Amino acid sequence: MNAEPASAELYEVKGPSAVGGGWHRFFELLWLMSVTEFKKTFFGTVLGYVWSLMRPLLLFAVLLLVFTQVFKLGSEVAHYEVLLLFNIVLFGLFLEGTSGAVGSVVGQEGIVRKTQFPRLVIPLSVVLTALFTLGLNMIIVVIFMLAFGAPPLWTWLLFPLILVPLLVLVCALSMLLSALNVRFRDVAIIWTVVATALNYATPVIYPLQIIQNEALKHALMANPLAPLFQQAHLWLINDPKTESLITAAGGPLPLIAAALIYVGICVAGVWVFNREAPRIAEQL
Repeated sequence: MNAEPASAELYEVKGPSAVGGGWHRFFELLWLMSVTEFKKTFFGTVLGYVWSLMRPLLLFAVLLLVFTQVFKLGSEVAHYEVLLLFNIVLFGLFLEGTSGAVGSVVGQEGIVRKTQFPRLVIPLSVVLTALFTLGLNMIIVVIFMLAFGAPPLWTWLLFPLILVPLLVLVCALSMLLSALNVRFRDVAIIWTVVATALNYATPVIYPLQIIQNEALKHALMANPLAPLFQQAHLWLINDPKTESLITAAGGPLPLIAAALIYVGICVAGVWVFNREAPRIAEQL
């Protein structure tokens, strides 16, 4: 008698992981996609890459007019023009990186569904493109610093200590938002509102020392972006009247809260993206 054929065993076949194919291939694809996206942004425009400089300058001109001629805030803050432009450019990295990354995975549906593609490259390429833009914009910021009489300081060299944690936060949020947006398309709409709120909850157009309400100041400093921008203000201007970071926060507790939220976002971003990466193709 012939033996009964063994029943075929079914097992789950997982899709490509967040970093599939090794780190060398990952970084090559990341660089290629970022450079291509940066070039494509200004392809066919008359001014080309000049638009990457014009956008923050136009916003800067409007805000400067409003807050120096209407609300007279500029007269209360040393080198307010320099501070405002620097903050606009720096927050532009956060806004461009996160907002662009929300729909990035969905926008690359053709690649995700048809190729063994490392999923993490997609949102991080958006962040790297935003970093390219920041690099160009910082040239204008330095020129404005010198033109408006902000004295060169050795603390300018500490700017990477602000940029690196900000970049990590942008990457974590980009991973989190892009993965969640595959399941819930409402994320893109919600993030538009949240990003706008964060623009005002972060000391971009104002320094924290002008806020008199201590409870409001504590709440604002719990925002992980606020300590980074406030510290950048201290290192950029170094005005003797400017408070230290702990003094500006009203004590260490708001800073501890901001640090915990920062770590929580980073952990959530990595965990959610790694969990969702193998399932992205079937959910699109």
